[in-house]
Amino acid sequence: MPDKPRTLLAFDFGRRRIGVAVGQELTRTVTPLTTLAAVKDKPDWEAITRLFQQWKPALVVLGLPLNQDGSEHELTIVVRRFGNQLQGRYNVPVELVDERLSSYAAEEILRERGVNPRQHKAEIDKIAAQLILQGWLEQQGTA
Repeated sequence: MPDKPRTLLAFDFGRRRIGVAVGQELTRTVTPLTTLAAVKDKPDWEAITRLFQQWKPALVVLGLPLNQDGSEHELTIVVRRFGNQLQGRYNVPVELVDERLSSYAAEEILRERGVNPRQHKAEIDKIAAQLILQGWLEQQGTA
């Protein structure tokens, strides 16, 4: 773990919605934060900027979509570009992590709560971001 505990933001990128979660290394907690709607098929940069101003993350964890066999597909390229834009705009390092099955796992969490995932897609996205960040923290040995 770094000398100073860091606040982390995680993104589950989608063309229509982007799920966001926030985490903290010291407390080892991750909380689903929000789901941002795309604006004219582009990320809502104003809303993202507000999140960066509010949370001042030291690191961004970004879910990287891959096929089940680990190969890349069209959205993988878009997510890599989004990660580069985050890094360039906010001068914050971005770590890409495999997000396979995170949305499926988020749907299962909602089902366990008695919620129909088809009626709560925004919930799926922010829970998926939470799962992505929790997985990253576990890989770092801090969760």
